[in-house]
Amino acid sequence: MAHFVLIGRDGARGLELRKLHRDAHLANLKPLADAGRVVYAGPILDAAEQPCGSVIVFEAESLEAARRFAATDPYVVHGIFASHEVLASRQVFPVAGG
Repeated sequence: MAHFVLIGRDGARGLELRKLHRDAHLANLKPLADAGRVVYAGPILDAAEQPCGSVIVFEAESLEAARRFAATDPYVVHGIFASHEVLASRQVFPVAGG
């Protein structure tokens, strides 16, 4: 399995819409987390420490599979993110298994 990063940037109504869709967003991540495939997930914070985006580092079979997963995220589906991208990544530190 490879690592991928989903980076989402909230739109103008992001904070308002997050409150409506947070439970669904977390429920969507749960199967991946239960399988031990979420390395890290959490909000990006603005200067006032309010969420203005999200970062999810997770494992998937391929970039295409990672993008398919991202496309199902309620924050993507319901327009919380004005933009998002999925990028391949590689863990360097801490050393995996070390």
